[in-house]
Amino acid sequence: MKLRAVLIAGLALVMSIAAADPEEGGDPPNEVTADVSVMATNFQLPFPCGQAWTGNSSASSAHQSWEIDFNRGSTADADLGDPVVAAASGTVVISAHQGSANGYGNLVKIDHGGGWSTYYAHLNVRSVSAGQAVSQGQRIGTVGNTSKPGNYISPHLHYEVRLGTSYPSNIQKAVFNGTTFGYPIQTLTSRNCASTTNPYTPQEVCGSGYSVIDSAALGTSGTVYLLYNSGNGYNCVTTIKKTSLGSATATAAYLEVQGSSRITDSGNFSYYAGPVRASAAGKCVKWGGKAGSYVYDSPFEHCG
Repeated sequence: MKLRAVLIAGLALVMSIAAADPEEGGDPPNEVTADVSVMATNFQLPFPCGQAWTGNSSASSAHQSWEIDFNRGSTADADLGDPVVAAASGTVVISAHQGSANGYGNLVKIDHGGGWSTYYAHLNVRSVSAGQAVSQGQRIGTVGNTSKPGNYISPHLHYEVRLGTSYPSNIQKAVFNGTTFGYPIQTLTSRNCASTTNPYTPQEVCGSGYSVIDSAALGTSGTVYLLYNSGNGYNCVTTIKKTSLGSATATAAYLEVQGSSRITDSGNFSYYAGPVRASAAGKCVKWGGKAGSYVYDSPFEHCG
């Protein structure tokens, strides 16, 4: 297993990145002491589940502190074009080629909330856009060798975890699957295995005493459920997502008791919309929901 980093970037790239970081200034490097607490966002290796990658934080003179260059394979271009995925869910705040500003080339930056962000540099292809919500394990680009004009580098993924805005002292030690990376070099197998099961059930969302009395599939994107609580005479509606789990996407649930106004819960949700509850004993109800591009609307039914 070979490791490949910047071939002729050298000290000039260090100075370029420090002076022209895409968002921060050129503060002098400080020792970073953060460790496993970085797991506030539950980071995983930025590669598909089951793949083994070797990271090196010391092979490049362009590194400021805890950055990592990742490679796999036995030849210089073995991983060129391999998928890169989000280490944790969040919102893309940068997806752009940095041009002559620094050595990052095609860069994706994801904001994970609480001041945490991850950087994915030198990508050949960027698969996401600024402002887009992404889920953990979602493809965001491919391994490449893009940089600033005239700066040749061999293919690799340059990965950073940052907390705050004071560059480069905001660069943190990387943590994957709950364990701090074994600096300076370690080979890891990705546990970035996207969940295919929604952890929430309709009964959990609606609460104790509710039972499912009807449901409707929303294509492959989710299912909307109608529940009833015989103890208090209330109906409840919730839409449970099946795709884009952990990523905030358009989802809705509504309940309309005959003779009353419709109650709707609609927005960008990670796992479900609702619960929407209303007293409906002895009355007919309309109910429905939306997930992705799929919509369901019932007639007035379940009267009683």
